[in-house]
Amino acid sequence: MKVYQNFSLQEFNAYKIKSFCRIAYFPENEEDFIKLFSLLDINNFIIIGNGNNLILSKEYYTTPFIILNGTFNKVEVDNNYLIAEASATTLDICKIALLNNLSGIEFLYDIPSSVGGAVFMNAGTKEGVIEDVLYKVRYLDLIDLSIKEIYKDELNLSYRNSFFQEDKNKIILKAWFKLIPGDNYNIENLMDSIKKRRWSKQPREFPNCGSVFKRPPGKYVGPMIDELKLRGYTVGGAQISNKHSGFIVNINNATGENILNLIDIVKLKVLEKFNLNLEVEQRII
Repeated sequence: MKVYQNFSLQEFNAYKIKSFCRIAYFPENEEDFIKLFSLLDINNFIIIGNGNNLILSKEYYTTPFIILNGTFNKVEVDNNYLIAEASATTLDICKIALLNNLSGIEFLYDIPSSVGGAVFMNAGTKEGVIEDVLYKVRYLDLIDLSIKEIYKDELNLSYRNSFFQEDKNKIILKAWFKLIPGDNYNIENLMDSIKKRRWSKQPREFPNCGSVFKRPPGKYVGPMIDELKLRGYTVGGAQISNKHSGFIVNINNATGENILNLIDIVKLKVLEKFNLNLEVEQRII
């Protein structure tokens, strides 16, 4: 297990916010997790994956960070099952599925996320969601430091939600995805078309963490923000994207405070105009 003191988190959050933590742990196997949590206070830690769906609100954290990025990322295939450790990326597993002519997770190809984060959020697009392909999850129960497995039907999966958001004492270690045999050419074409469509609409030229708000029933957040004439609105170095108003982008050394202030402005104006309380999709630390 790798351990670092006064560790910069800038490259470990997709907004590229400048922030540090007092100590950062990079576990490499299940034994590292058990050892780590036998030493740490289970009520005082922060665990992150690839940092693609979070907002760092502080410049410095005394709370220990556990980072699943670059380690604990093995992927294997067993017949039609793809089995991935929590730090593997969605890009990793899509490429391995393609190499093995397995179909079903093409929708994840251009979603920047770790496997753990994707399961935690029940990530998805209009083409599909994690619950469509998830078979089971292996996790560490912090209450008794035992490793357990749970099947999809027990995970309370719903829109951008899962069992793991409801119970913070469960740490995702590994996920099994049940796929189907497919044609390599068709799988690759589908992934490429999904990527092209998303890149044509999303502001990939600036650091961002994807859609900021959950979609309210029967509404779309972007058009509401446009109607409020907030596209391009800026607070400090944070801006509502000119390309897609459902995104906030870091255009000039934005701080977590800049991003959160911009979120508060949007929420207030949407509430006043549309009588809707927007819910933030991104995790605020």
